[in-house]
Amino acid sequence: MFDLKDNIAVVTGGASGIGQGIAGMLAKAGARVMVCDIDEDQGKKTASKIGGEFHQLDVTDRSAAERVIETIVQQHGRIDILAANTGIYPEVTIEDMTEDDWDKVQGINLKGIFFIAKPALAAMKRQGYGRVILTSSITGDITGYPGGAFYGATKAAILGFMRSAALEYARHGVTVNAIQPGMIATEGLKKQLGVLSEKGAKAVPMKRLGEPEDVGAAVCFFASSEAKYITGQALVIDGGQILPETPDVIA
Repeated sequence: MFDLKDNIAVVTGGASGIGQGIAGMLAKAGARVMVCDIDEDQGKKTASKIGGEFHQLDVTDRSAAERVIETIVQQHGRIDILAANTGIYPEVTIEDMTEDDWDKVQGINLKGIFFIAKPALAAMKRQGYGRVILTSSITGDITGYPGGAFYGATKAAILGFMRSAALEYARHGVTVNAIQPGMIATEGLKKQLGVLSEKGAKAVPMKRLGEPEDVGAAVCFFASSEAKYITGQALVIDGGQILPETPDVIA
């Protein structure tokens, strides 16, 4: 099951963190993975490690996104899987937030998904097959935190985009789904939380942070032929973090 052999997979934000976990698991399932990231050095390392290819990409550059998709289609003949994962999560309170802060996060997290998804969906429509998986979050749609208003806004908006996109492309053999990670032990999160990462794990019923590969496994499921009748859906991957009604149940 979940055999992705000979599938051409594109992973944006694939150089590190959750994206690296997604890229690695797709490669493990047999896909030929195109690691797309603005970080050339780390992106090449990740691509080399998993036997994939690196394509430098700034997702906020519409023309660059179109060129990357065009290049991959020309080189490989098709695109089977798009894991649109690029995102940033700075913490700024609403009181301190500037218009530039808002525009930067919206540009990367939301507009960046539109810029890469549009040409990829067009290619999938032409070939009559495709799997699109968007990285949302439990933040915004289900939870929130002080300083996360603009991040949460983008992640909730991704789910709105997903549902309408799923309807537009369903008749063309293309599914569009999303993943909603909770606290995942990426280098970025560890840096952000520091010594508080252990405290963060205590808020999770499983008493540990998730691994990027946990998210990657969910992407492999949505990318598989077995998930052919699932579209417009989001899967929470959080170790049960959103379940407790009161804190004492996980003490």
